[in-house]
Amino acid sequence: MRRVNILDCPLDISSMAETVSSIQHRIEDGDFIQHVVVNVAKIVHMRTDHTLSESVKSCDIINIDGMGVVWGARFLGHEVPERVAGVDLFHELLAMSERKGFSIYLLGAQENIVATTASNVKLIYPNLKIAGFHHGYFWDDEQTMVEKIKQSGAQLLFVAITSPKKENFINHWKNQLGVNFVMGVGGTFDVVAGKVKRAPKWMQKWGLEWLYRVIQEPGRMWKRYLTTNSQFLWLLIKAKLSQLREKK
Repeated sequence: MRRVNILDCPLDISSMAETVSSIQHRIEDGDFIQHVVVNVAKIVHMRTDHTLSESVKSCDIINIDGMGVVWGARFLGHEVPERVAGVDLFHELLAMSERKGFSIYLLGAQENIVATTASNVKLIYPNLKIAGFHHGYFWDDEQTMVEKIKQSGAQLLFVAITSPKKENFINHWKNQLGVNFVMGVGGTFDVVAGKVKRAPKWMQKWGLEWLYRVIQEPGRMWKRYLTTNSQFLWLLIKAKLSQLREKK
């Protein structure tokens, strides 16, 4: 993987296949991998949320999740083959874990959602080892939750909690989780459980998943995306102008 820096955020330039292969080999070697996917909103929030910024920059693999970031990186002159969407990587890693005999742990979301996710995952990947699962409301006793994950013997941990909570939880407890790989997956469990629908393929291709989410949840999403998308665009323009001045 090749690491670049976009708007003070490190990013690993790699394809989905390269990412999965790297994770697999590192697990087989007994290494620990702290993983994160980055979208437009996360890059914008990292500029003012220093704890989130530290949590992201501490990761061993930082994939580009959103097409907005892909286009932004290309606009600044970086060759990016494709985005590595978190929900797609989740499924790729489950398939790989089933093939290799790795065990997983699912953490986050509401109790019925994570239970349904575990059930649906088992239907899709019948030979996958699910070491355990737990809802995301454990903040009064994080230590006990961490011990439960460690005692499960899981090798891969997927954390479906909102940002920046998941990134900061992972970064704080990473040395005590007892897993080889940990990844924040945001709202992925909601999708797998059938609570939320993903955008059609053509909208994913053209970077319009954010618009699909706004259509589904206009009251909650429109202001968030309008704010972060416009800030990201302005930051890109300033960065490009800086590049052009340096070339003179």
